[in-house]
Amino acid sequence: MDVPDSRRAWAMVLAAFVVGFVVFGNLYSFGAFFAPMVAEFRGSRAAISAFFSVTGLIFYLAGSVAGHLGDRFGPAVMAGLGAAVLGGGLILTGVIEQMWQGYFTYGVGVGIGAACAYMPTLAILGGWFVRHRSAAFGTAAAGSGCGLLTLPPLSSILIDCYGWRSAIMLLGVGCAVLLMVVAALVRPPPLATTGTRQPLGGIVRSFEFLTLYASWMLATTALFVPLVFLPAYASAHGASQVAGSALLALVGGVSILGRLGIGVLSRWIDTALLFKTSVLLMAASYVLWLTAPSYPWLVVFAITLGLGYGLRISLMPVVLTELFGAQNLGAILGTFFTSSGFSAVLGPPLVGLIVDMTGSYQWGIAFALATGTLGFIAIASLRIPRADPARAYQPLPSTAPARRPPDR
Repeated sequence: MDVPDSRRAWAMVLAAFVVGFVVFGNLYSFGAFFAPMVAEFRGSRAAISAFFSVTGLIFYLAGSVAGHLGDRFGPAVMAGLGAAVLGGGLILTGVIEQMWQGYFTYGVGVGIGAACAYMPTLAILGGWFVRHRSAAFGTAAAGSGCGLLTLPPLSSILIDCYGWRSAIMLLGVGCAVLLMVVAALVRPPPLATTGTRQPLGGIVRSFEFLTLYASWMLATTALFVPLVFLPAYASAHGASQVAGSALLALVGGVSILGRLGIGVLSRWIDTALLFKTSVLLMAASYVLWLTAPSYPWLVVFAITLGLGYGLRISLMPVVLTELFGAQNLGAILGTFFTSSGFSAVLGPPLVGLIVDMTGSYQWGIAFALATGTLGFIAIASLRIPRADPARAYQPLPSTAPARRPPDR
């Protein structure tokens, strides 16, 4: 392959990195806004955590539609739409007067905007890369880890300086600008897959898809518990608000190591084994949280969870591509990640209710441990074949002379 094509391909990775930074950095920064919003609106923990749940549900359910639209209209149009809707949703949240209004501005606005930007941009990487697909997806996925590393503590600092309303509006402006840059940069892949296109209906009814779907929903239900409640839990046990948010940043920071290390690890370890190990590592981390006697142990928990989380989120697009191909990957990813929407609805509100009823976080943590463990059990016996890159792609039809598939 020639150098300009190589640079263009890695520019798409950069675009996906930025989108992941914005989308998941915002989604997982909600823990920093949790306590100030509880104080202002005098709502229950379950009611305030529903902000996150509505956002997650809309994001992951809308992802199915956004994936289809991205396959049809291209990622640039969808990223531009995402910039306007996500940025506008955050800005409008800063001026709400009643809690229910935030379910629309933050929940619906941020959810739809994030889906429009994220799913189409991530999906194109399957067509830009062949042999280095794992490294490309892993590097792109590091964006969400960097967002989790950066935006929660930044949000806490902005809240301390300007209050939560001004802080969330500033985030809205910044994120809209970043997504508009992505819209100007991102392009559809120049490659098409060979072979027979599998109907989406047949894919989603397959044993492999349903098994992965159930596992992802269970393990992500567990994951959302610390992402929403860990800062408040740390504060309730004597840590400052910034120190509590720093735990989320640590989860994101360590997850970057897992995401960036995928390209190397996948050369030596089978994809199926690596994926299963990541889910098991996440499940085991909740034991550390449940038994943590002090803040340093919460740090150990955050490190363990972050490593498993980083590996799992990086490997999921690779697993789906190796099982079902890359022709309609946007629709496949969008449909698959609806499982996370159900996780968002199930996990945080239920744990918030448990904490409100018991006055303790322990049973909520035990719930996360149970669902995380079930997520691993669901895929323990699943077989995931390796893709054959030599037969995966061919150039799109054109008047230009044919050339062999690039070795990216």
